[in-house]
Amino acid sequence: MNKLVALLLVLLYSVVISGCTGDAKRVDEIPRRNVVLIVADDHSQDLGAYGNPVVRTPNLDRLAAEGTVFKHHYATTASCSASRSVILSGLQNHATGQYGHQHDFHHFVSFDHVRSLPVLLSDSGYRTATVGTFHVAPRDVYQFDSFLAGHSRSSIEMAEAARTVIESDDEAPFFLYYASSDPHRGAGFATDQPYAPDRFGNRVEGFPGVESVVYDPDDVIVPDYLPDTPTVRAEIAQYYQAISRVDQGVGRLLSILESSGRLDDTLIIYTSDHGIAFPGAKTTVYEPGLRVPLIVRHPNLEGGGTSSALTSMVDITPTILDFAGIEMPVYDQHIGLEPLKEAFPANGGLHGRSFLDIVGTQDPVGWDEVFASHTFHEIQMYYPMRAVRDREFKFIWNVAYQLPFPFAADLWESPSWQDVYAEGPQAQFGPRTVNEYIHRPEFELYDMLTDPYESKNLALDLAYSDEVANYKEKLKGHQIRTWDPWYLKWQYE
Repeated sequence: MNKLVALLLVLLYSVVISGCTGDAKRVDEIPRRNVVLIVADDHSQDLGAYGNPVVRTPNLDRLAAEGTVFKHHYATTASCSASRSVILSGLQNHATGQYGHQHDFHHFVSFDHVRSLPVLLSDSGYRTATVGTFHVAPRDVYQFDSFLAGHSRSSIEMAEAARTVIESDDEAPFFLYYASSDPHRGAGFATDQPYAPDRFGNRVEGFPGVESVVYDPDDVIVPDYLPDTPTVRAEIAQYYQAISRVDQGVGRLLSILESSGRLDDTLIIYTSDHGIAFPGAKTTVYEPGLRVPLIVRHPNLEGGGTSSALTSMVDITPTILDFAGIEMPVYDQHIGLEPLKEAFPANGGLHGRSFLDIVGTQDPVGWDEVFASHTFHEIQMYYPMRAVRDREFKFIWNVAYQLPFPFAADLWESPSWQDVYAEGPQAQFGPRTVNEYIHRPEFELYDMLTDPYESKNLALDLAYSDEVANYKEKLKGHQIRTWDPWYLKWQYE
C-alpha cells in the first residue's frame, strides 16, 4: 500500500484525547503521529524523576518534566524475552507463547498467530525501525522494516543510528523501538581485567560519545529488599553508572527529535522490561522485580505531572495503537484443550487497554489492578507464578511451590547473593532468610499499604481467609479471560 495513502487512512481513525484543555491540539491535528518507544533492560525506578537524589539522569528527568510520570507501572513478568513479547503484543506472555528466553539453547518463541505492534503499525503505513536489544522470536512475528546497527550498550551510537529514520523526508510517520541492554547485569564477565566490562557493562575504555559517570559506593541508596553490605553497594554503584549511560542516549534522541522538528509530533514512552537484576527483584513477582519506570511525553499535553494509575506492560501496545488510530486486533481461540473449551472465550482482544486518555491525569478512576504471569526465565528455571496486585494487597500463586525457587545464572553468581548465601540458610537477605527465598509457600498475600517490601505473608492467617478466597477467584477469572493454560492446575492439583 502506498505509504501516503495509508497515512490518510490512519488519520480517519483519529480520536480526541479526553481531558485536554486550553490550546491542546486534537490528535488528528498533529502533523505526523510518530512514536518512540524506549525500553531499558533491568531498570527499576532509580532515577531523579522517581525521587532518587544520587543517580544522575538529567535527560530522563527532562522527559519527565515534559511528560507524565506513572508511579505504579508494572511489568507482567520479570524476565527479558517474555516481557518484551508482552510489550510488543499487548498479550500476557502465557498467551504469546514466549514463556522464557529466546536466545541460545533456551529457544522460546512466540506463537505464529501473534500480531505484533511493529507489524500492525507497518501494515497501517508506518515506517518501523528498531535498534539495540531484540530478544524475541520468531522474527517474522516481530518484523520491523529496518533493523538498525548499533551496540546495545552504546547509547549514543544507537541514537545516531536512528537519526536517518527520524530525519527522513518520507511523509509516513515512524515507529522507533530503541531497546538498550543497560543497566542489565551480565553473567560470567571477568571483572579483574582492566579492559573487560564489569557485570553491568561498564568498560574502562567506555563507549563512543558517552561520558562515564562513576559513583561512590558510599553514596548509593540501598533499598530495604537488599542487605546493606559493601558488596551490594559496589554493585549498585555499577548499576547506577549503566543507568547514566542509558540517560545519555535518551538525551541524544531528544536532541535529534528537536533539531529535526519532530519532537512536537512524537509520542515518547520510556520504560524497562522489568526491575533491577538483584535477587529479590529480577525473576520474581515481588515489587522490585515488576515495578518499573513509565514516563510518557504526549506531544499535545503539558508535562510535569504524575499519575497514580496502576498500569501494566500489556497496556503499551493498546496505547500506541490508540495514538496511531489503528484498530485493536482480535484473536480466535487457540487453546484446544477439551476441559477449557467451555471456560475460555471463543475469541478475545488484547489483554491491556490504552492509557492515552489518562496521560496528564493525576488520579484517574478505574486503574486499580494489575496482573503478573511468569513461567520461565532460562530454560532450566521452570517456576510458574501468577499474581494480582491492587491498591491494598498483592496475592501470589506459586504454582510449582514444591520446587526450590530457581536462580538465573547472573543472579546466582552475583557477589551480592554469594556473600549472604555463604553465611547459611538462616542468613538474612533483605526481608527474607536465604531459606525463605529459596523455599516458598503455595500462596502469598501481602498488605501493600503497611508492608511494601512483602515481608509478612498473610496467606495462612485465618483472619485473611476471605481475602485469599477472593484473590484466588480473581486470578482464575483473569486466566480464563487471557487463555492461560496453567488454569488447568486449579482443576487437578
